[in-house]
Amino acid sequence: QVRLVESGGGLVQPGGSLRLSCAASGIIVGENFMGWYRQAPGKQREFVASVHSLGAVYYSDFVKGRFFISRDNAQNTAYLQMNDLQPEDSAVYLCNVKSSWGEGTLVTVAS
Repeated sequence: QVRLVESGGGLVQPGGSLRLSCAASGIIVGENFMGWYRQAPGKQREFVASVHSLGAVYYSDFVKGRFFISRDNAQNTAYLQMNDLQPEDSAVYLCNVKSSWGEGTLVTVAS
């Protein structure tokens, strides 16, 4: 059973930055993708970024150049560095590994 715990969300002004963390426990996460998704009120959940244990990374078009995903395999933790945040980035950000999801961390971008 995988347990995922996100942290690092909060309120930030437009143009600001946040770093999210996703800590995985319960299994060895090696050779898997750890991914970030987001869901804004009234909208569908959407893919943000993912990182494979061997290093491959993928981003959605709307975050390319602004968000950067990384992971520490030894710590079973993934990170999402978010720069130049805009109000449309406001959402609950959720971590995903295979079929497991965390409860999410809220990011609010407002002046």
